[in-house]
Amino acid sequence: MPTHIPQIVGLSLLWSAPTVLLGTVVLLRLPRISLVTSTVILTLIPPVAILMGVVGVSGFMFTDDLKRTATVLTSVAIIAIPAAVLLGRFQARRTVWERHAREKERAAEQSRRELIAWVSHDLRTPLADIRAMAEALADGVITDTEEIATFARQIDTDAARLSAMVDDLFEMSKINAGAMRLEREHLDLREVVDEVVAGCGATAARNDVRLQPALPESPVIVDADGRAVSRVLTNLIINAIAHTPAGSPVVIAVGRDDAHAYLRVDDAGPGIAEHELTRIFDIAYRGTSARTPRRDNGLPVGSGMGLAIAEGLVVAHGGRITVSNREPGSRFEVRLPMSITEEGA
Repeated sequence: MPTHIPQIVGLSLLWSAPTVLLGTVVLLRLPRISLVTSTVILTLIPPVAILMGVVGVSGFMFTDDLKRTATVLTSVAIIAIPAAVLLGRFQARRTVWERHAREKERAAEQSRRELIAWVSHDLRTPLADIRAMAEALADGVITDTEEIATFARQIDTDAARLSAMVDDLFEMSKINAGAMRLEREHLDLREVVDEVVAGCGATAARNDVRLQPALPESPVIVDADGRAVSRVLTNLIINAIAHTPAGSPVVIAVGRDDAHAYLRVDDAGPGIAEHELTRIFDIAYRGTSARTPRRDNGLPVGSGMGLAIAEGLVVAHGGRITVSNREPGSRFEVRLPMSITEEGA
């Protein structure tokens, strides 16, 4: 057995280096291995390398000292491997959570940027119109009675649009802050459809669009805030009317399956581009020109937050809203948990 330190160091490095190199090669050549596996390999490299170095220095003479060293290293490995597995799983979960948090933060930042861009554009336009018309009236540029009345009506229209935008911003801020208070009650979705269809009937008639409710004979009861559900359905129906050609129907269906009730709004429009399906509920996202409402169809120009608000209200109820293309047009589906009493019926 060597007694000189340089020889001991040399033999230790000679016998332990292959273990370290082998572990390194495995980690580098297999980049897709799980975090748990890589943690176990990293944990095993030091004790195995130490054991190989001791064996090399001893000249393969299995003395009592070598046996004791091997026993200690084996015991350490028995304890270290389960600990490495647990720590690896914990680190994997934390890594996934951190990645998810970063993605949410990036998405929130992108949403904030889009909202700022929307505010700077969509709020500035009606404000500029109101200011220009108010100055014209104040300076006496407009003297004709009919023109003055037209300007007054336009100012009122723009002011109402601004008010609606501010209301939508306030609603969206409550949703994002988790401050939405729901006044839940036993709600029959058929009655909600009847009320909303009646309220949207005049708008549909002006655009020559037929609203066709498809309601079951038996009640479909959910525990929900009636005002919120009506707001969601109104947003979806107005959106459907805006994109449905004249003479075509908008079908509003109610039903249930398993533990959920559903509301479906089917339009007969051009559909939604595949790359837009994942962004259709983003704040201020209007999509391509094919999905942008015309200003001459009698419908109010939306704030761009209607679908985002609808999604927020549905999620606040523990539900889900989805969109898909059909032939022709697109389908928006709202799924809400059934009332407990209704499930037991």
